Amino acid sequence: MSEDPKGITAPVAPPAAVTAAPAPAEGPGTPVGPLTLAIDIGGTGLKASVLDANGAMVADRVIVKTIYPLPPTKMVDDLVALVAPLPAAARVSAGFPGMVRKGRVLSAPHFVTEAGPGTKVDDDLVKQWDQFDLAGVLRKRLGKPTRVANDADLQGAAVVSGKGLELVITLGTGVGTALFYDGRLMPHLEFAHHQFRKGETYNEQLGDAARKEIGNGRWNKRVRRAVDALRALSFFDHCYIGGGNSKHLAGDLADDVSIVDNTAGILGGIKLWGSRQLSL
Repeated sequence: MSEDPKGITAPVAPPAAVTAAPAPAEGPGTPVGPLTLAIDIGGTGLKASVLDANGAMVADRVIVKTIYPLPPTKMVDDLVALVAPLPAAARVSAGFPGMVRKGRVLSAPHFVTEAGPGTKVDDDLVKQWDQFDLAGVLRKRLGKPTRVANDADLQGAAVVSGKGLELVITLGTGVGTALFYDGRLMPHLEFAHHQFRKGETYNEQLGDAARKEIGNGRWNKRVRRAVDALRALSFFDHCYIGGGNSKHLAGDLADDVSIVDNTAGILGGIKLWGSRQLSL
């Protein structure tokens, strides 16, 4: 195997648990091109599928567990292996759980830890992830035009109505947020790292580690308090809650709050192309 100048190894074989997806069949039902490889990078799992120009999946999602420690070069190797069985696509979109600007990573709170969220931060990993050109490296490795955005921004693009101020909250390994006004993405703010209650951040109070520690009942109450706090902060017209842990929400929510399917993390990938709403 060869290496590029950054020392990233060439594509590795896909994990045994990932099965090849069939290529789209020809005929009247043939997906509308161009096809987009959509990648959802999470603190717990890495997911991907291929979308047609209308945002419809043309292959089942492939998923592998996120393995720590995770320097950027290893994550790229894991992603290249993950998507190898999928049908060929013309371009690539990726959602990343941290601050991203112009394809470069400004923060990677999950991936700078020694063994995953909640464990000790590794200073060397902080240096490796700082300003890492994720879009550029994926473009080189996959050989396709590539765009990368914050994962909550991407999920929101798939679900917002385009009317008024809409807040998106993603509940997974950590907490993500995105704001849209009349369908256009607002500058990204990391509310998750802002103090929420009892001297702790939204991430610390609502992340998966906290949910497991206090149980779903108390965690549900915290989520509702967080929504109330963000409502008072932003005066949103509607709030959408997604992410893998949204399935643990129980009971009625306010009329201005909806739970959305976790597949939005992939379906939003099409919005990075041919749309101005994710141009930041």
